[in-house]
Amino acid sequence: MRLPITGDQIKDLAAQLDPSTKLFTRADGQEYEKLIARWADNAIRQAGVVAVPVTYEEVSKLVKFASDNKIDIAVRCGGHSTGGCSSSEGGLVIDLSGMRNVTVDKDSKLIIAQGGALWADVDNAAIEKGLATVGGTVNHTGIGGLTLGGGLGWLTGLYGTVVDNLVAAKVVIADGSLLNASEKENADLFWAIRGAGHNFGVAVEFTIKGHDQTNEVYAGGYVFTPDKLIAIIDALNAKMKNPDPKASAIVVFASPPTMPGPVIVTNLFYNGDQAAAEKCFDFLLKLEPVANMAKMMPYNLVNGLLNPMAAHGGRKSLKALTLSHDVDAAFVQELFEEYARKMKENPDLAKTFMGIEFYDTTKLNSVPIESMAFANRGLYRAGIVGLEWSDPEKDMENRSWGRGFQTKCRQHVIDQNQYSEETTKTALEYANYIEPGDLIDKKPFGVNQQRLEMLKHKFDPDCLFNKTSPLVPLKN
Repeated sequence: MRLPITGDQIKDLAAQLDPSTKLFTRADGQEYEKLIARWADNAIRQAGVVAVPVTYEEVSKLVKFASDNKIDIAVRCGGHSTGGCSSSEGGLVIDLSGMRNVTVDKDSKLIIAQGGALWADVDNAAIEKGLATVGGTVNHTGIGGLTLGGGLGWLTGLYGTVVDNLVAAKVVIADGSLLNASEKENADLFWAIRGAGHNFGVAVEFTIKGHDQTNEVYAGGYVFTPDKLIAIIDALNAKMKNPDPKASAIVVFASPPTMPGPVIVTNLFYNGDQAAAEKCFDFLLKLEPVANMAKMMPYNLVNGLLNPMAAHGGRKSLKALTLSHDVDAAFVQELFEEYARKMKENPDLAKTFMGIEFYDTTKLNSVPIESMAFANRGLYRAGIVGLEWSDPEKDMENRSWGRGFQTKCRQHVIDQNQYSEETTKTALEYANYIEPGDLIDKKPFGVNQQRLEMLKHKFDPDCLFNKTSPLVPLKN
C-alpha cells in the first residue's frame, strides 16, 4: 500500500533537491490549484506535494524518495487521464511541465522530445524541418501517456503506431536509476515501455522517427444528418477493402448546440492535395453533407482540429470500444439510436461523443504482436465514447452507461466470431482509451501479459507505478 506524504517528508525531500525543482503544497494557493487541475475535473486529486523538476537527475531523486518511503506517486504530462492516473490523493505528483523541449535533426529524421512535451510541441517543431510523425489527434495531449500506451493517429495508415516509430527513450525506473532504453540497450525495458510503459517508470525523453512532410494535407469534417449513417458506414467499409494508407476517417456521433439534435460528423484526413483527397472521399461527398469543413492546411494544424470537442474542464470519462473490422452498419445504427436517446433523456451529457476510427490497419498489423508490449493489433476497429457532464451526483450513472456501450460492442464482436481462440492473443480494447475499473479483459496486454508481469517484477517489484493498467509482478 502506498502512503500519503507527510509534512516532515516534504521538508526532507526539499533538502535533497536542487533549487531549480519547485515544490508546491496547498499552502501555495492558486499556483498549487493550477498544478493539480486536470483535463477532466473529476480527475483532480489533492496532492500532498507537486514537484516540477527541470532535469532528469531531479526526476530520479523524486522517484527514489517516493520508492524509499512508500509514498504514492503520480506522473503528470498532459493530464488527460479521466480516471485520475496522473493525480495522487495526498501523495507526490511529478509534474513534467518544466520539461517540454523538442529538438529535431533533419538529417537523421529523429525527433527528440522531453517527457513533458505536448503533441503540439512535437508537431510544430517537426514541421519546421519538413517532418511529421504519428501523434495524438488532440494536440494538447501529453506525448508521454499516449506513447507509453501505444499511440494511434492520422498517420497510422502510413507509419503505424507511435511506439512503432519509437527509437529510444530515457526512463527513470522505480529505484531511481535513469536508464537508456532501445533495441540495443536495456532491450527488455524498451520492449515493455512500448505499450505498457506506464507500469515501468517515468519516461523523461523520447526519440521518435520523423517522416518527410513538406506538403500540406486535406483535413476537416463532413457533417451529415443521422439518416445517412448506414450509408456512411457501408461506404467506408467498401473503401477499406482497398484502403489508401494516406486516408483516414473518424465517424463521430455529436450533439452540436447549433444543431436541432445529434448529427454524424465524419472527420477526414488525406496526406495529399485537395483534388486527390476529394477523389478519394468522393463516395462521401455524393451523400451530400449538410456542411463541409475540410480544407488544405499544414500538417501541424491537423491535430488541433478536434480540440474544441476535447476542451479542458467538465466531468469526463473515456470508454474504449471495439468493433469488427468490417463494421456492422446496422449495429452502429443501434448504437446511434441509444446515443440519441440518452442525449435527449439527459441534456447534461450534451458534450458527449462517440467515435469509430477508420484507419488503414495494414501497417499496424504488419508488426508482430510479440515484438513489443503493445497488443492492440488485429482485425477490428477502435472506438471511443467520450462522456462529459457537470453533475457529480451522476458520476456512477454516466460511467455505467458508457460501460454498457463497451460491453455491447465487445459482445457483438465475439458473436461475430471475430474474437476466437486464435485472436485472444490480442488485446481487444485500445489501452489508451481504458479507464481504471474498465479492464473488462483480464489480460489487457493479450499474449504479452505474462512477460510483462515478469518484467514488472524485475523493474518495479513493489508496484510504485500502479495507476494505468497496473500489472501484478510475477517471479520468473
